[in-house]
Amino acid sequence: MSKLQSAGWFLLLILLASSITSCTRAPSSSTIHSDSGDSHPKNQEVSQYVATAEEASASKNKTFGIIYPMTYPTYEMITMDATQSAEKHHVTLTVNAPDEASTEQQIRILENMIKQHVDGIAIAPIDIAALTPVIHKARAAGIPVITFESDAPSSDRMAYVGADNYLTGRQFAQTTARLLNNEGMILVESGMEEMVGLQQRLDGFIDYIRNDTDIEILEVRYNQGNEDRAVNDIESMIDAHPHFNAVVGLDFVSVSASTLVWKAKGLNRHLIAFGGNSISEKGLSNGQISTVISQNEQVWGTKIIETLLRASEGLPVENFINTGIKEINQTILPSE
Repeated sequence: MSKLQSAGWFLLLILLASSITSCTRAPSSSTIHSDSGDSHPKNQEVSQYVATAEEASASKNKTFGIIYPMTYPTYEMITMDATQSAEKHHVTLTVNAPDEASTEQQIRILENMIKQHVDGIAIAPIDIAALTPVIHKARAAGIPVITFESDAPSSDRMAYVGADNYLTGRQFAQTTARLLNNEGMILVESGMEEMVGLQQRLDGFIDYIRNDTDIEILEVRYNQGNEDRAVNDIESMIDAHPHFNAVVGLDFVSVSASTLVWKAKGLNRHLIAFGGNSISEKGLSNGQISTVISQNEQVWGTKIIETLLRASEGLPVENFINTGIKEINQTILPSE
């Protein structure tokens, strides 16, 4: 073989090696962009999609959007969980929420994500009547949409991630009845009146209290997702009904508001709160909160990403990704 032929073969081998190396190079890591800007679900087992989701994510890097009703520490915890799962699957995550609960802002954020043609959207809808047409629009554009925290069952959403809110309300009532020995007087604070999940939670609570206990519900108020309003609600109810035995907070915002009131007034009454987060954990530790009812919010982020991965690949997803309901009390803290 001549020297010229030998050089040609050597060059060809170099080019082949370079081509193989470039084909096996790993995709880049994900980045996170953050901006502020009535039927009950059928109970099913929690679905495990990890292996199939990893296969789905291998086809191409995707961008998913998450839309919250407002900014709040629990949603930050969900974002952290979603971020870890997104990085694992090489997904770019766009997280957005109104500064305060606002259906109009949720609509604008959802419309913007449709224009960006993201690969999937998860939303905790405030007002499903107003948001359902926009969810239809997203699906018509080929974008899978799932809901979490509160469902929109009559929309084109593909799945709901969370727990049965009516049963969550019943769990609140059963816990309250146990703490008060089935009698006493209580005050109830809830969040956004138009949010289906919160209304289902309140319905489940009231039905059990009225039908299965001798407890009297003195007053129910809605804070509309505003912490200052929640503080004012709770203080006003306490002033109007000083002989109450317990306050029940059915939404995330009521946790921080009620613990502020308990601290300011030095109260020694039962406080039953919703949602496992750093605020409720601290309230349990210092004795302000008696019990927390959680829907295992710490896994919502992972379930959202895994469900959107399957949906974006055209794979089947469960209608209801049930994260369950649990009670956390002063002897069983979340960190344990």
